[in-house]
Amino acid sequence: MSKVFSVITQKGGVGKTTTVNALAASFTKLGYRVLCVDMDPQGNLSFSVGADSTHLPTVYDAIKGSYKAQSCIQRRSMTDIIPSNIVLSGAEVEFTRRKREYLLKKAITPIKELYDYIFIDSPPGLGFLTVNALASSDYVILPMLPDIFSLQGLVQVYETIEHVKLSCNPDIKIAGIVVNRYNKLSRLNREAFGTAQMVSENLSIPIFKNFIRNCPSITEAQSLQCSIHDYSPRCSGARDFYKLSQEIIDSTQ
Repeated sequence: MSKVFSVITQKGGVGKTTTVNALAASFTKLGYRVLCVDMDPQGNLSFSVGADSTHLPTVYDAIKGSYKAQSCIQRRSMTDIIPSNIVLSGAEVEFTRRKREYLLKKAITPIKELYDYIFIDSPPGLGFLTVNALASSDYVILPMLPDIFSLQGLVQVYETIEHVKLSCNPDIKIAGIVVNRYNKLSRLNREAFGTAQMVSENLSIPIFKNFIRNCPSITEAQSLQCSIHDYSPRCSGARDFYKLSQEIIDSTQ
């Protein structure tokens, strides 16, 4: 049975989709069977792995019940994926029946035995789609930038996770905070990282020791729909995500 991770944030632009993409590539490189589920209507993760989110079934079809989740899986060189597109943006209005927070969990439960790790990319914000992701997950990964705005968002995310624990998934755990685009030469970055460590202690949230340095190759690889480990295997981003993957594996055994 697979371990399911949601990657969530309160605000956009902190490397959420990049984190999912690079972790999926790293875990695949390590030899694990990996599935990504794109729960973001923007579909950026789907594009970054080369999925067809226009002509083939998507996660919207899976949670609606039009297709079984297994029929929505696309096998790509970097990772298997259930893609998303803009149609998913209307899901919160469309799905109003009781227990709607379990739609994704119900859809992916039959395929969990096919994979070692499943990574869910949720949209920015803490609405219906994110709650579905959390209700389906064993662990949460919280990406952030080393700045004050990301720190403020951590508290809101923590409160949402605590609500989900009480209402629909008591077993969910926070795997850790991952700091993206870190520049150790920047005084502001160092101060924000130190503050993040204090916040993690106050809220009892782990913070991963392996942060992700600022690395243009990561974005370039996504734009070219290529694994960072194939595009630039020696760059700092590839090395950092490889180490982070090992840390995630060790901390969630």
